[in-house]
This record gives sequence, C-alpha cells and structure tokens, in this order.
Amino acid sequence: MQLTQFTDYSLRVLIYLTRLPGPGMATVPEIADHHGISRHHLVKVVHNLAQQGLIITTRGKGGGIQLARPPHTIGLGDVVRLTEPHMDLVECFDLKTNQCRIVRGCFLKAALHEARRSFMAVLDKYTLADATRAGFGKPGELSVTEPHSGAVDREP
Repeated sequence: MQLTQFTDYSLRVLIYLTRLPGPGMATVPEIADHHGISRHHLVKVVHNLAQQGLIITTRGKGGGIQLARPPHTIGLGDVVRLTEPHMDLVECFDLKTNQCRIVRGCFLKAALHEARRSFMAVLDKYTLADATRAGFGKPGELSVTEPHSGAVDREP
C-alpha cells in the first residue's frame, strides 16, 4: 500500500503543527522549508486541511496556520480518509473504470479489501498526539512509539 504524496504532506503539516509549543502558529514557507517540499504544493494541502476543518488559517501580518482542535482528537485514520479520495489498491476497486477481465472469478479483490480494512483499523488506533508522543527535537520530527489505548479520544 502506498499513500499519495498529498496525504503524506497533509500528515507532515499536521504533525509539524502538533509539535509546536503551545497554541503555536506556523507558515507554509516555514513548513515547506523544514520538510524540503514545494511551497506551491503545500498551499493546496493546507487549503484542503482547512476545508476539512483540521486546521485554522489566519491571513495577514502575524497570521499562519494552526490545528483546529487538540491533537488527541484527530485520528490518523480520519486524516487518511479525508485526504485519500479512493484508496483503490487495484483497478477493480472502482466499478466505473474497471477493465479487469478476471474480476468475476478473482479472490484477489476480496483479499485486498480485507488488507485495506486492516490497514485503516491500525491507523484508527492512533492520533496526532500519538504520532509525536515520544518524539524529541525540532518541530515536525517523528519517532515511532507503541499505540495508546486503541481508540481516538474525543474528549479534551
């Protein structure tokens, strides 16, 4: 499985914002420079995250972007669902464009659906807070930790 670059960058932005001290704000150029990615592409990512209600954008002097809610309430699975339009692992997942000739007698589709469900179930165990829980260093850096209790905490 491979997530799109758009989802990768979305997660990087959210993790960067999570790692800021206090209710910190960051700018697109700051995040783009930190990760060494295109500012132009990051503007699209930030626009989508704002439309999805995950971040707040403030224009003008002293403006920037910040998380719209606490990181422990933002599930990684939710972010992936919002940024991955289809998660079609193979052609036959999309009934409108499917041209596969063996789809009727093929078990692969069922196995891949199960794999996708399992993949998302694992992501659903983590929040943005978990993604940065044991990380040290500069904003945006990430280290891997064990999952928390297993469910997204919706209360502050």
